[in-house]
Amino acid sequence: MSNAGLKWIAGLMAWGAFCSMARAQEGVGDVVYVPTPQIVVDTMLKMAKVSASDYIIDLGSGDGRIVITAAKQFGARGFGVDLDKVLLKRANESAQREGVTDKVHFVEQNLFETDLSKATVVTSYLLPEMNERLRPKLLALKPGTRVVAHDYHMGEWRADDNDTLSVPEKTVGNPGVSYIFLYYVPANAAGKWQASVPVGGQKVALDVEFSQRFQMLSGSAKINERTGQIQGARLRGESVTFWINTGTGPSAVRHEFNGKVEGDTITGILRVHAGKKVEQAPFTARRLAPGKLDLSAAPARFAPLA
Repeated sequence: MSNAGLKWIAGLMAWGAFCSMARAQEGVGDVVYVPTPQIVVDTMLKMAKVSASDYIIDLGSGDGRIVITAAKQFGARGFGVDLDKVLLKRANESAQREGVTDKVHFVEQNLFETDLSKATVVTSYLLPEMNERLRPKLLALKPGTRVVAHDYHMGEWRADDNDTLSVPEKTVGNPGVSYIFLYYVPANAAGKWQASVPVGGQKVALDVEFSQRFQMLSGSAKINERTGQIQGARLRGESVTFWINTGTGPSAVRHEFNGKVEGDTITGILRVHAGKKVEQAPFTARRLAPGKLDLSAAPARFAPLA
C-alpha cells in the first residue's frame, strides 16, 4: 500500500478515536472501562479494615462494585463518582437490586472536584498521572484516613502495606496479577517535642526534634540531656512509633515510645528497657515549635511494584 494510503487509514483511525472519546465524555458508555476483579475488591476492603463505622468514597466507581460490596459485607456507607452516565445508571440499579440504596449512591462528578472530607476510606483504580494529581488532596484529609489503590502506587508516598494477588481473568496492566497499595494519611509530627515522664521512680526527660517526609520521621533526641539515636520512627495515620537508645554495653538503655498525635500533643506509653528490667508509664509530649514537613514529591515514574 502506498504511503498516501497508509496516511489516509491512520487519519481515519485517529478520527474514529476522537469521535469515540467525544462520545465517552458525553456519557454514552464508549469509555474504556476496566472493572476491578471481585477478589481484588474483597482484598482491598479487608486490607483497609472496612467496618460499619466507615464512610467510603470510590473515585472512578464504574459499575459500583467496590462501594456496594462495602455496604453489603461490612455495613459501610458512602458513594462513588464517575463521568459515564451508562455506568452510573448501572451502579445505581445494582445498589437498588442489592438493597443498599439506604447506604450508598453514585453521582456524576469529576473526581478531582469531589469533596472527600467525609471519607474514612478512599478507593481507586486510576491511571498513574491521576494518582499524582490526587495525592495532595488525599494527604490533606484527616489523619488516619485510609487510601487503597489498585495496581498503581502513589509514587514517593510509599505504601504502609501492600499485597500481590494472582488474578487469572485479568487481561490489562500486568495480566494475571493485581497489586494493592494501602496508605494511611499521616498526622503532622514535625517539630520540637518535650516530655517529662516518671518511670520506676525516676524521671525521663525527653527532648526530640522530628523532620517529616510523608509518614517517615527522622531527627535528633536527648534523654536526660544524653544524646540518643532515634530509630524506627514513623507514623501510621495518627499513631507514632519510635525508640531511642542511650549508653552502650551493660549501661545501654532502650526507650520505646508508642503514641497518638493529636494537634500539638502526643499521648501514649513509654517502655524503658534496661538490661532484663522493663518499666513502663504513660507519657504526654508537647510540641514547642513546628518543624520541617514535606508532603510533596517530584513527579514519579509510575509502574506496578512486583
